[in-house]
Formats: sequence, C-alpha cells, structure tokens
Amino acid sequence: MDNIHKTIKNKTGTAVFLGMRLLPKAKREALYTLIAWVRHLEDVVESSLDDKEKQEIMNGWRRELDNIFEKKVPATDIGRRIYKNCLRFKLPKEEFVNMLSSVSKNVNKPLQAPTMKQLTGYCRGVGGMTGSLSLRIFGCTDEKLINELSTSMGTALQITNILRNIKEDANNNRLYIPQELLNKADITSTDPKTVLVDKNLAIAREELGRIASDNYIKAYKVLEQLDKSTSRPLRLILDIYKKYFDIMADRGWEIISPKPEISKLCKLQVLLKGMLAS
Repeated sequence: MDNIHKTIKNKTGTAVFLGMRLLPKAKREALYTLIAWVRHLEDVVESSLDDKEKQEIMNGWRRELDNIFEKKVPATDIGRRIYKNCLRFKLPKEEFVNMLSSVSKNVNKPLQAPTMKQLTGYCRGVGGMTGSLSLRIFGCTDEKLINELSTSMGTALQITNILRNIKEDANNNRLYIPQELLNKADITSTDPKTVLVDKNLAIAREELGRIASDNYIKAYKVLEQLDKSTSRPLRLILDIYKKYFDIMADRGWEIISPKPEISKLCKLQVLLKGMLAS
C-alpha cells in the first residue's frame, strides 16, 4: 500500500492527501484504492503504448470488473483491493463501468469538439464517478443527493481540468470544448491546434467557464445538505479546484499559459480552514 500512498500524494497534492488521512482507516483505504485505480487508467491513456495495447488493457479491466462483482478471484493487485476495500461499502458496478467507458473514449480516437451532451456524459463518468463512490464510502445513502453532487461536482472539476490543460490537450490532439460553444464563438475549425490559436478561443473558454461556475454553486449547495464528516473531504477537493478556476477567471480567459498553480502552503491553508470550519 505504500506505493499507492506515494502515488496518491503525488497526484492529488499534499492537502488532499492529508485530508484523506483524517478518515477512519477502512474508508481511507477504500478511497486510496479508488483513486489509485482511476490514476492507473489515466496513466494508461497518457502512456506511449500503441492504441491496440491500450484497448487490450481497458478490455482486461472490463473482465476484471466482472471478476470483482461476480465474486470471482481478481487477477490484479488493484482489483483485489477493490474487492477487499470497496465492496464492503456496497459500491455499484455501473459506476466503475461508466468510469472505464468514459476514460476509454480517449483511446483510438481522442475526443474532439464533442456535443454538449457528450461532454456532460464524459464529465459525469470521469469526474462524477469518484464523488458518487466517495459519498457511498462516507455512508451517504440518499441516491438523490449522491446523483446531484456527482453530476455537479464532476462537471465543475472536469471542466476546470479542461480549461487548465487546454494547451496540453491540444498537443495530444484533444479538444474538449463542445461544438455548440465553438459555434457560438464563431470558431469553425475542430482541429485542436488550430482552435488553440483562434482569436475567439477566449469566448468559448468563458462560456465553458460559466458552466463550471454554475456547477460549483450547485455542488456547494448540495454539500450544505450533508453532515460535516461526510462533506469535509469533498469540500476540500472542491475548494482547491475552485482556486484553480478562480485564477483562470481572474486573469482572463484569453490567457492559456502558464497553467495556474497553487502552492503547497495555499493547499495546506485550505485544509486548515476546512478543519477549523468543522
């Protein structure tokens, strides 16, 4: 588990890692396992493997999820941890499948100017799955609240990532800005590198930012309906991503680089504020 701890600390940042360390051991280990699996899938997509090899790994995970949820012997270390640490919280298989399907969309043919509906589904699968399963791990059983927070928080966080990583995505031949917003900004191309230098890109980014802003508001409202022990870890993540978002909004959507960064001190301040508020 030490390697998983190190990976999660490096990938999520010190404050989020420390925030999870405050959880009871069973819940903490379940979250570590969940995040490690998500990061593994993302690393596969970003790796130098050819598309056929990437697809074989994704197909292998479909079989592994069948093993896990049909109570067969999992073939991988992470699979065994999912079985051991996550099934005790009665996590639904469909959330794992949805996550896997969403990440797999960037294998073979990277996403380029999806429809708004496609983007919403992608955000819910990639960003919302973690919120959905986390709430269940924390003990929330209200399916309405779980769905509302998973959708709003997943959308806010994933769009923040899209806005923050737009240059990197373009260099990897990806363009997550939906076709409707490109049209609204009078951007006719869907080629990622062409869109990256279009004079109207800031208009499309601002429109996408409005969607994220609306979903941050919705997510915070849902968190207010949860008890503090349940909402605290998720609020910490939301607060940190909101800082990234605010940096981009304040400096202007025409600026795409450098990527906004937050110091470790600032993240620890967010953590301390969250602890004091509870």
